[in-house]
Amino acid sequence: MDYSHNDAELIQQPIGYWSWAAFKAVVTRTGGALAQIGTTQPQWWVLARVARADTLHTRDELTRLFRNYLDTGSETMGWEIDRTIAQGWITEDPEGRLSITAEGRAFHEKAAALQKELWAERHAGVSDEEYLTTLKVLQRFIHNTGGRAWHH
Repeated sequence: MDYSHNDAELIQQPIGYWSWAAFKAVVTRTGGALAQIGTTQPQWWVLARVARADTLHTRDELTRLFRNYLDTGSETMGWEIDRTIAQGWITEDPEGRLSITAEGRAFHEKAAALQKELWAERHAGVSDEEYLTTLKVLQRFIHNTGGRAWHH
């Protein structure tokens, strides 16, 4: 791969642009790949959380958890949960607790395999050490600018 600038020039590049460009590339690629198998990123979040849960989550718990992911919002998360139920992948009991169906488990396995492929694609040529450093640097930028991420 060819970098956009030499090292001396690259160090002067704006983090805002490059973090935005990386975000856009990753989210677009992931969303497009998920769409090809018939789902969305928020539906994947819901399905993955419900599939891996030791205890049943409620609709409200998942909505609160995911509403800030990619600025999705509570209304959109509610709609995405509804779509995941309509697909037959999860069910909701009268108390709002969500559980996975057999069809949902099979689809989760398919989507999880795709996510694993996407992870490998994104991480090609990137060591674990480089990845760790990148995340720590990005979190430091968030902290230094008074921003907030999901872990705050």
